[in-house]
Amino acid sequence: MNLAAIPAFVSGDIFRVVVEAPRGSNLKLKYEPEWETMTISRPLPLGVVFPFDWGFVPSTENADGDPVDAMVFWDVASYPGVVLECRAIGVLQVEQNRVNHDASERVRNDRIVSIPVEARREHDLNDVGALPPRVRQELEQFTLTAAALEGKALQIIGWSDGRAALELIRRTAAAHHAR
Repeated sequence: MNLAAIPAFVSGDIFRVVVEAPRGSNLKLKYEPEWETMTISRPLPLGVVFPFDWGFVPSTENADGDPVDAMVFWDVASYPGVVLECRAIGVLQVEQNRVNHDASERVRNDRIVSIPVEARREHDLNDVGALPPRVRQELEQFTLTAAALEGKALQIIGWSDGRAALELIRRTAAAHHAR
């Protein structure tokens, strides 16, 4: 089954996230729709691991040409290829080079911050603004560090709420279906 073709939304504001790199992994995996399998994108820099499950929202297409990235904020690790039903609590707004090592064109590559519907301990977390400032700063630093040597020249623009995250998913799902 092509995981990239699964509908983005379950119903209402509940959407899907396909996990690529689980929490604790020091290897960035990437889903390859043509082969319907996970492939190796790259190892993370020494000492860096994914703080949470990391993946994408299927049936979306962001400005960088890939599906919208999503971080799954919970205290467990799943596995590559697991599809989680989630709700949005915010979005980390990021800008990067469209082509690695070429700063002539910049694009947005925002990351959705999500909570699985089945999360127990994070159930009451409804907005990224409720996270301690230190946690948001560490997530920003992880995002920058994970891509530091790849020529993307990431820049953190800021944070926005769950409504903005849902707007991003809806807009990129519509763009994906329009092509």
